[in-house]
Amino acid sequence: MTHENTLPIEIVAKALKRERRKLGVSMAEIARQAGIAKSTLSQLESGIGNPSLETLWALSIALQVPFSKLIEVSSSQVQLIRKGDGVKVSSEHADYTSLLLSACPASARRDIYQIMVQPGQARQSAPHMEGVIEHIIVTKGSALIGPNTQAETLYPGDYISYSADQEHIFDALEADTEAIIIMEQS
Repeated sequence: MTHENTLPIEIVAKALKRERRKLGVSMAEIARQAGIAKSTLSQLESGIGNPSLETLWALSIALQVPFSKLIEVSSSQVQLIRKGDGVKVSSEHADYTSLLLSACPASARRDIYQIMVQPGQARQSAPHMEGVIEHIIVTKGSALIGPNTQAETLYPGDYISYSADQEHIFDALEADTEAIIIMEQS
């Protein structure tokens, strides 16, 4: 991968422990539901390791929480994130980096991400929790985006939204493709 993973493991460790305890489920059960080894989850909860985007998504689904709950940093009333800064998580299977821009407060249900993608390997996403809708605006480059059965090619300024509780794709067609993704859950 060309992008450095700057996800502070301490944030993930605290979030995993907090959310698992809230749910009242054992480490073994969450690991089983996420399709990862219990030892991997134990290491992550201990603050050891460098989890991929796919591992964190699987854990968020198993824990029944939005993905952002596992990587969000507490912030003050005013939050400024300069382009390229912030908490980044990289895909294990594609040159795809996600940068959390805004986590959804408890009273709302939306998260905003900046996505930086390179062509070569498409990012195939497993279905998210029921009721999740993705809104995507391409800001640079072009990409094939959407449900696997209805993906469309988008260019800068193009917008697409779809139910993300089905398999979907983000396949960069040009180098340095970027997009903003707004995820909402009803």
